[in-house]
Amino acid sequence: MQPHILTEWDMVIRLCISFGAGAIIGFERSSHHQVAGLRTHILITTGAALLMLLSIWLPQEFSGMKNGDPGRIAAQVVSGIGFLGAGAIIRLGNNVRGLTTAASLWFMAAVGLTIGAGMFIAAAIAEALGLITLFVLGVMERKVFPSEQTKMLELIYDDSNPSTKEAMDIITAAGIRIQSMDMRQSSKGKATKLKILAGIPNTVDIATIAKLFKTSGNVRAVEIKEKY
Repeated sequence: MQPHILTEWDMVIRLCISFGAGAIIGFERSSHHQVAGLRTHILITTGAALLMLLSIWLPQEFSGMKNGDPGRIAAQVVSGIGFLGAGAIIRLGNNVRGLTTAASLWFMAAVGLTIGAGMFIAAAIAEALGLITLFVLGVMERKVFPSEQTKMLELIYDDSNPSTKEAMDIITAAGIRIQSMDMRQSSKGKATKLKILAGIPNTVDIATIAKLFKTSGNVRAVEIKEKY
């Protein structure tokens, strides 16, 4: 089978397709206000396609490179994209954000390489699956597994042997997930501190929860802070 000769029109078409593919996924990421959005995804996808075109074109253009390996540059793109992906990951206290965006950057680099190689059907299927993963499964995931933030709840009671039933009822009703719990008596007086490491759903109003704790039993003070 005679190998396909890469023409300038082939390059233009493939670069335009990669631009559109990056724009679709990038728009979805921008709609969620991610640090790597529309422009970043377009540049990565188009750049990956350009490098794949270069890998194919070099052995074709120079007779002394007939044994050139088009996969070499592609391999460097796959490993190099990890630096950009790491830059999209942000740690906020005990929460990590940006992992999905980092994965989408890596994914779109692969799509760009596929388009650059002329595998349009495979790239289209991958693009569709990527959209389903980010949009459809994203909505489903948020409904089935609501996102939460890890906080340290500290309740200070005036009693040396307080009842925590009311506090536990508030936690259960709010859908707060207890990860660990510790109760200690103060060395001075009869005060008791209850520390709860909890996963609080983002739909829960923390200020309201704090007020409910304050009015339950004989709670003297309530503190809700980040867990580092």
